[in-house]
Amino acid sequence: MMMYMGWLVAVIMIFSGVWGFCSNRKHLLVMLLALEFIVLGLFYILFLFFNFFEVELYFSMVFLTFSVCEGALGLSVLVSMIRTHGNDFFQTFSVLQC
Repeated sequence: MMMYMGWLVAVIMIFSGVWGFCSNRKHLLVMLLALEFIVLGLFYILFLFFNFFEVELYFSMVFLTFSVCEGALGLSVLVSMIRTHGNDFFQTFSVLQC
């Protein structure tokens, strides 16, 4: 019963992250936080899966490395956008501008 609660918590984490990502599209920082919450839910599912089959957790370290790189890339895009446009609103950012 306790094992199913872990899977349920992980699925709720992923769906709440997806809902947060889709519902609030004004600020880039909020979208990056929702993406990180989805990655955290996926890591929790990966951890539960590896513990269920009692295998090594080396792949989870690779997953964490890639998720940290994804977070750093997102923050660098956020900083670049704030330096060029002054805020992180998507309405003031136009793709057609040079």
